[in-house]
Amino acid sequence: MKSIIQRLTHYEQLSKEEARNLLVDISEGKYNPGSIAVLLTVFMMRPITIVELEGFRNALLELCKKVDLGDIETIDLCGTGGDGKNTFNISTLASFVVAGAGIPVTKHGNYGVSSVSGSSNVLESLGVKFSSDDDFLKRSLNEAGICFLHAPLFHPTMKNVAPVRKELGLKTFFNMLGPMINPAFPKHQLVGVFDLELMRMYGYLYQKGDKNYTILHSLSGHDEVSLTADCKFITNEKTGIFSAPELGISKIQEEEIFGGKSLENASRIFRQIISGKGTEAQNNVVAANAGIAISMVKNIPVKDGFELAKENLLNGNAEKSLNKLIKLSRN
Repeated sequence: MKSIIQRLTHYEQLSKEEARNLLVDISEGKYNPGSIAVLLTVFMMRPITIVELEGFRNALLELCKKVDLGDIETIDLCGTGGDGKNTFNISTLASFVVAGAGIPVTKHGNYGVSSVSGSSNVLESLGVKFSSDDDFLKRSLNEAGICFLHAPLFHPTMKNVAPVRKELGLKTFFNMLGPMINPAFPKHQLVGVFDLELMRMYGYLYQKGDKNYTILHSLSGHDEVSLTADCKFITNEKTGIFSAPELGISKIQEEEIFGGKSLENASRIFRQIISGKGTEAQNNVVAANAGIAISMVKNIPVKDGFELAKENLLNGNAEKSLNKLIKLSRN
């Protein structure tokens, strides 16, 4: 590790294989927390390269506990986090809306590091228990339309890195990796990123694979469609700008999607929205993200996807999906 850190501090770059081997060594417990903290800090001070990001990703996918769901084609809705916006759990809510619309979801998530409440925090507080058992995950997918993949259960490297990330309390390159390492290898993916440079790197890496993907970054800095500003997108086929008026709605103010200052606030907001009691701004931002996901899978216009999403949020289907997952967790 010492030689690698010396190289990195002199602005040298790792090869794809060196990056891959570095994370393999971390997963095997070869480095102490202090060394890992220095490594993460170095990458906060100097930009990660596409080649390094690809090597890190390859290592985590190689090492992960893979999920076998048979031939079911699923979608993941996931953001990198790290945008510093402290919104409510938009992508997690959108995931249940998509599941409520009849599209199987394999939602990958983790505890928040630089935010009040990550997807794992809010779902755990609502009664969802985490499991890596294939039979439980298949049952969740079949009965609730969604299964939740708590990242530390599937990525052995996380157990050596998680305490350091928590202590730092800042976004690291592991934020960049999160959406790319879903152990169920979903066919479809809606992914939000925290800046345009990372969006460029994601676009390069995703075009080398066979996923049906949409990468999002709102020009207000959010790692999702925020409706506070126009949103840039990259898909398999094109790059463009998406705006609220395309859905027949208006832009919103940033404070309208604030996520609260505590996990209790976040859980209350989550329950309020999924039960159909959210504000118009909250409902619209959830439906916008879910609508894009629905349009990707069903190959329909985004506005039609948005309308389907809003219908399944307000008619109770999304809440039924959540309650079913909670019930399965208790059994």
